[in-house]
Amino acid sequence: MPVIKHPKIRDPLFHEWDRKAQKCGLRHTVYAVNGDQYNGEWQNNLKHGKGTQIWKNTGAIYSGDWKFGKRDGYGSYSVPDPVTKECRKMYTGWWQNDQRGGRGMYFYSNGEQYDGEWRKGLRSGWGKMRYKDGSVYEGQWLKDKPNGQGVLQLPNGNRYEGGWKEGKKHGPGKYFYPNKGQLLEGTWVADIPKCGALVDLERDNAAAPTEFPLPEIELHDPAAVLAEARAMFDDSKN
Repeated sequence: MPVIKHPKIRDPLFHEWDRKAQKCGLRHTVYAVNGDQYNGEWQNNLKHGKGTQIWKNTGAIYSGDWKFGKRDGYGSYSVPDPVTKECRKMYTGWWQNDQRGGRGMYFYSNGEQYDGEWRKGLRSGWGKMRYKDGSVYEGQWLKDKPNGQGVLQLPNGNRYEGGWKEGKKHGPGKYFYPNKGQLLEGTWVADIPKCGALVDLERDNAAAPTEFPLPEIELHDPAAVLAEARAMFDDSKN
């Protein structure tokens, strides 16, 4: 019988090219079509592991952990200074799904600084914010605004301790005036004290006390006053 030879079946050539192009493991600098460049580890053709990305259009640099093509883990993000052109660190900390997530420190271009927790790229959780005017807020955050319990320390020494809502003083709180030796304790609504009591506090040790001490006020029905204050606070929430 004649021997019939069948041609060997081979994959198309572009399949072999594609396999060679698949990136896995440690690679030297790989350039994208738009000019971006990445140097680091890959898995299944995705950035995965340790690596550094440089964006051509902005000059921004991220160096840290990657997970299946997204920044995930610990890393730092830097941008070039518009004047000196030198790289200035903007954020260092944890990332989740290509956004700031977890504990991290953010350096703003105006000199302000936040050190605390993040969620989906926004300040959320517990954190400390240093403002350019010298004020310092430390406490709870939600969606980039003070929300919950926190303390605001002002440059002149005054401070507020109490509740916050959407970036404003809200709820029971205390406002200290160390320079005058006074304390305002009451209830705030949208940054405005609605009710409370102003009393002397360590007035004898104050740097600039008031000329006369505050008289002590005796309430005939303290429970009724407190109930009225709580009712005002409840109405403000509705």
